[in-house]
This record gives sequence, C-alpha cells and structure tokens, in this order.
Amino acid sequence: MAGVAAANLALLVLFPWSWFQPVLRSGLFPVLGLTEMSVVSGLQALWRSDPALALIVTAFAVFAPMLKTLGLALLHAGLLDRRTLPALQALGKLAMADVFLIALGILVIRGAGYATVEVAWGLYAFAACVLAALAVSLATAWLWR
Repeated sequence: MAGVAAANLALLVLFPWSWFQPVLRSGLFPVLGLTEMSVVSGLQALWRSDPALALIVTAFAVFAPMLKTLGLALLHAGLLDRRTLPALQALGKLAMADVFLIALGILVIRGAGYATVEVAWGLYAFAACVLAALAVSLATAWLWR
C-alpha cells in the first residue's frame, strides 16, 4: 500500500509539471521554427477563443484528475473514509484527458490551417501521468477489497 500511496503523491507534483511541458510543435514553415504548445498554453488559447469549451476542458482535464488524486491521497493517509472510493472512481471517469487532447487538436487545426504539427515529448509525459493515475486508482480499489 505504501508504494501506491507514494506513486499517488508523486502525481500531485507530476501532473502540474506535465501541464507546462511542450505537447505539440506547430508552424506554417518548419524552416522558420515551430511554436511549442503546452497544456497550459493550449488552455490559455482556448479560453481566448471559446470560453465555454475551455471551462469544460479545464474541469475534466485539470480539476477532475487533481481532485481524484487528492482524494486518493487523503484515503491512503486514513483521512478519508473508504466508502468514498466509489465517488473517487466516478470522479476519475470524469477526468477525461482525451477531451483536452481533442480540443487542443481542434484549436491547432483552426489556428494553423496548413501547418506542420509535431508531437513533443511533453505529450508522452502527460500521457504517462494519466496512465499512472489510472494504475494508482485500480491498485487502490484492488487493495481496499
């Protein structure tokens, strides 16, 4: 159980860290250089162009995973009743990182037109955090049964 709790605590740092790493590089002429986009810069651009979509994406891609991770940390520390685990699992289902990635893709396509788009290493860091959060959640549920 200690390993699962430690991995969950690491996610409290790694999730925000991954949001600032470059997930995409895009530009019209790669020779002139590509502009890097992170989760945070993508959300900022989304807030400027479509606040309603930005609110949904921010809730599901940022707040839901962090609330679930914080809830699991409290559960692991014995500060939250284990009967809250189904609610945390439901919150995890709302934490849809793919919604953010789709919205980010829409934003890039809208803004870039005939642009070059490359995946940057931060996308892998973000995806690893999402997969680690899933693993922690599954391990917690398995250990508490």
